[in-house]
Amino acid sequence: MSVPLYMDVHVPRAITQGLRLRGIVVLTAQEDAARRLTDPELLDRAAALKSVLFTRDADLLAEATQRQRTGRYFAGLVYASQLHVTIGRCVRDLEMIAVAADLADLAGRVEYLPL
Repeated sequence: MSVPLYMDVHVPRAITQGLRLRGIVVLTAQEDAARRLTDPELLDRAAALKSVLFTRDADLLAEATQRQRTGRYFAGLVYASQLHVTIGRCVRDLEMIAVAADLADLAGRVEYLPL
């Protein structure tokens, strides 16, 4: 069983579609009616859904890093720069994380793409 992924509003639809074509469970913030949630609320929402949050937003990365420093729980974050990581690379690396990782292993961690 794969790790479910939660996509923030900054993720291109092509990444979500590419993952779904590979059988990865993905929910977008838009589909979840969470488009207007703040970064802390998005991390909390992903955790409530037992999903790892994927973002290309550096502000969300900063929030996760702050949570690591203070010991505040989040289910895990995967970050990819919008300028330096292609859509295809995001799809391949996210598929690898979703298939090979365990949700418990990703809790409280930030993973950077490319792997």
